[in-house]
Amino acid sequence: MEGSILVTGGAGYIGSHTVQQLLAAGEKVVVLDNLSTGFRQAVAGVPLVEGDVGDAALVGRLIAEHGVRTVIHFAAHTIVPESVSDPLKYYGNNTCQTRSLLAACLAGGVKHFVFSSTAAVYGIPDSGLASEDALLAPINPYGTSKLMSEWMLRDLALASPMRYVVLRYFNVAGSDPHGRIGQSTRKATLLVKVACEASVGKRDSISIFGTDYPTPDGTGVRDYIHVQDLARAHLHAVDYLRAGGQSRTLNCGYGHGYSVREVIASVERVSGQPLNVVEQPRRAGDPPTLVARCDQIRDVLGWRPELDDLDRIVASSLLWERKLLREPWS
Repeated sequence: MEGSILVTGGAGYIGSHTVQQLLAAGEKVVVLDNLSTGFRQAVAGVPLVEGDVGDAALVGRLIAEHGVRTVIHFAAHTIVPESVSDPLKYYGNNTCQTRSLLAACLAGGVKHFVFSSTAAVYGIPDSGLASEDALLAPINPYGTSKLMSEWMLRDLALASPMRYVVLRYFNVAGSDPHGRIGQSTRKATLLVKVACEASVGKRDSISIFGTDYPTPDGTGVRDYIHVQDLARAHLHAVDYLRAGGQSRTLNCGYGHGYSVREVIASVERVSGQPLNVVEQPRRAGDPPTLVARCDQIRDVLGWRPELDDLDRIVASSLLWERKLLREPWS
């Protein structure tokens, strides 16, 4: 008996897309979310418990009542500038709450744990390419809070039967291509989301922070991965662990990047209208290039991207932004 899957932060952006795919695969799912950034609409029809992952009694009860054997842990604060101005918020929520969650999982006999981590653990790689064995040197509390959680998970797995997959995300973008759910985060900072909001009139302009980087067009280059491909990687990770796979840490990206100008050009091309672009100075700590080396996730999980196309990523984002204009989420 494989048991149920507890998805923390399952009403959020990436979590809800993963829940949608888990349900389509016939999995039994229960979502735990405090709805600070998530939305009930994103998981309609799924058991949703409103609460914090750091509530050990609540988590223990959910594990017992639903027969949970696998946890996929998304719940976290994710805004890098906010982590710099309010670091204890990030260490409290991302690290301390994860410690409480892991303790409850251990006590409840959870066998498998899939953790949502980030390329921010790499800081600024010299080459712009990050492999799983690259130097771990986060430059902000967000990245450090996630790395500390990775270390806790590693050490717990060495001391217990629990096994895990850590997925280090690069730049997640896009929304469900059918327009059922999408990136609804208020005051979003992700480039594709922000550019699409500007395209539909929710923002007056789109800013480029830094135009003098040592890149082909002078703007920062990032590895953008469609949220649907990323969500599917979590299902592959669950299958891998259930089949007896050993604990692994894997990058989740496409292995190539697009510049800020290329993303803006894609939004203009797909929408058919120009954007009001404002050039700004560089932001401190932004690497010129950050792209995943992602051979391992393909080899270990057998994962292959299906939506590796910038215009398709943008088209799904625009579809969702236009829907939000007609039917705002609250």
